[in-house]
Amino acid sequence: MALRSAVVSVGKGGGRNPKIIHSIPKLVKSRFHASSSAAPSLYSYRTSHFYQLQVGVTYKNTCETFKHQIRAINTETSVETKASVKEDEHLAQDWKIKMLYDGECPLCLKEVNMLKERNKSYRTIKFVDISSDDYSPEENQGLDYETAMGRIHAIQSDGTVVTDVEAFRRLYEEVGLGWVYVITKYEPVATIANAVYGVWAKYRMQVTGRPSLEEIFEARRKNRGEVCRDKSANM
Repeated sequence: MALRSAVVSVGKGGGRNPKIIHSIPKLVKSRFHASSSAAPSLYSYRTSHFYQLQVGVTYKNTCETFKHQIRAINTETSVETKASVKEDEHLAQDWKIKMLYDGECPLCLKEVNMLKERNKSYRTIKFVDISSDDYSPEENQGLDYETAMGRIHAIQSDGTVVTDVEAFRRLYEEVGLGWVYVITKYEPVATIANAVYGVWAKYRMQVTGRPSLEEIFEARRKNRGEVCRDKSANM
């Protein structure tokens, strides 16, 4: 607007006003600087907007990739668990001895897993988790949950029930590790070994940071009662 006024004034004055003439270059220069300063602002906005879009797309792609990875891990875990169960069932077809074990005992499971690994070659031990809701005393010589939780029990294929250190010895013999417990066949080692195991069996709940056997039995009875009521309600 100022530039147009200057030009009009020059036209009217016939070029006889030097102040106005000299002011034209300054006006042109100021207008040029104003337009130049606006250009980077527009460029910065476009660049920033493009960067935000790019980051948004990258974040979305990352989230989708992470979700796919989680689903893949869950699927693999589920498949591995089912495969492990089927493998145990297959290996137990021609068993010579059953091992009744507490599947909720962390220290017990270390030994059980070691024996399971050995049993892949021998296929002589059937593993029975007494903590499972599917555990059946009728299928295990009438040994109920409370009795089986008191100490280690093993059942031979002829129905003979063995306990304490003898149970470990028989189990280890079936997977080629009989030498570990061979000395416990003889006195006084057998008596000492059973006494030591008896102490462990009595205090294993406290040692592994679990509630007492009485509390566990009570919780299991309540849980089984609720399950039975739910089944009755659904019938």
